[in-house]
Amino acid sequence: MLSRRKFLKAQAVGAALPLALAGAKTHGETLKESLAPPAGNPDPPQPGQPRIIDVHHHYNGDPAYLEKLVAKLESVDGLALLLTKPHDLESAKKGIDQYPQRLVGIGEIDLDEPHAAETVDRFHDAGFRGLGELENPLKYYDDRTYWPVYETAEKHGMIVLFHTGIVNRLHPEIPTNISIERMRVTQLDLIVRSFPKITVIGAHFGNPDYDWAAEIGRWNPNIFFDVSGSSLIKKQNDYTFFKSVFWWSGVVSPHSPAPSASAFEKLVFGSDCFDGDLAEFDLALSRYQKMLAACDVPAPAQANIFSGTMWRILNKKS
Repeated sequence: MLSRRKFLKAQAVGAALPLALAGAKTHGETLKESLAPPAGNPDPPQPGQPRIIDVHHHYNGDPAYLEKLVAKLESVDGLALLLTKPHDLESAKKGIDQYPQRLVGIGEIDLDEPHAAETVDRFHDAGFRGLGELENPLKYYDDRTYWPVYETAEKHGMIVLFHTGIVNRLHPEIPTNISIERMRVTQLDLIVRSFPKITVIGAHFGNPDYDWAAEIGRWNPNIFFDVSGSSLIKKQNDYTFFKSVFWWSGVVSPHSPAPSASAFEKLVFGSDCFDGDLAEFDLALSRYQKMLAACDVPAPAQANIFSGTMWRILNKKS
């Protein structure tokens, strides 16, 4: 949810202290070191592949912010999927066209808008590669009235980012028709099974339904998750918890699909930067790195989480 930042700011700043206190090195030097290829000789990147792909980056509608974002991405060899509201499409497109190696467009639509499917076509015609962050539906995500949106997205081979899990309530005195239940990660299972040609990303890893998210990912090759938001903040004292969630690495049995990679590769990197707060990019990156290190995730898997998986999806031929 976009207003989550104000609620979590104090915790986020605390999580940044280890990065900010990295000796006498400048922030840029520390960040470059943190983005160096992990030990273990991961597979070399594909031609043109950036080191970091941020699948969850909100555009605030200010073209000046795009310049700051591109400068950040240049410094880390990154690319961002830019989540864009319909009224910001034109200004976002100018930035995307100017910096195609750093920005990819993602259209933010309202599932309950009467002409939602036509809006999907509008974004596609503008060169946008996906939809998101879909959130706050008036019905369950897998309600059949939303099928035309998903059918249109599949026709265009799109990536679709869904908000999953907890929802803040900063103004409890104001009635709102918003329900966590309608956005539970389990709602995505029918969608990814029914539309195998779309790639779904579940934002926030179903928080707090991590087990359900992982199990849905285990059986469905066309769904991945980012761990943005509060998950890596509240779990920072027990990052090894995620080993129990991604339990099936190396497990072969009649009750599980044969794994071809680390189970952690169901994750992709997302910062959930919004409201022009670019500092969250560094904070999210630091949290991911600490969690993956604590869980002893192999170097090739880490390379895929931060870039490889999404690069293959973005370059997949339909």
